[in-house]
Amino acid sequence: MAFARISNSNGHGDESGADMAEINIIPLVDVMLVLLIIFMVTAPLSISGIKVELPQSKAQGVAVDQGRIILSISNKGEFYLDKLKVADDGLSDKFKEIFKNREKKELYIRADRDVKYGRVIDAMSAARQSGVLKIGMLTQPPSGAKG
Repeated sequence: MAFARISNSNGHGDESGADMAEINIIPLVDVMLVLLIIFMVTAPLSISGIKVELPQSKAQGVAVDQGRIILSISNKGEFYLDKLKVADDGLSDKFKEIFKNREKKELYIRADRDVKYGRVIDAMSAARQSGVLKIGMLTQPPSGAKG
């Protein structure tokens, strides 16, 4: 109930007729839990927005934290940051904007296995010119590896 009458000690309503407002937070908690579940399910899917066939590597991979910046390069050589296409000439400016106030100046590159090597070098060069200190290449683990 949204309103309840304030009772005195004998259990009868107060003579002044004052009402006390109570907020029912159960629906709010229900909605927040549903949103939390939705975000938990969709967060791992956010990295795979751009279709990229990663090359396989036999080397042991490292964990990538949540605050990561990932540049995807499609098989056509197009650059994507967080699913948004970035023009070749705007890549360096975009990196400068992103890394201006970041403490960890790390970039991870997801390049399609069929992309030309020169496109990866273009991206790495733009990143270095923008102040990126560490560049990592994301690969696919071997087909027989457990992860």
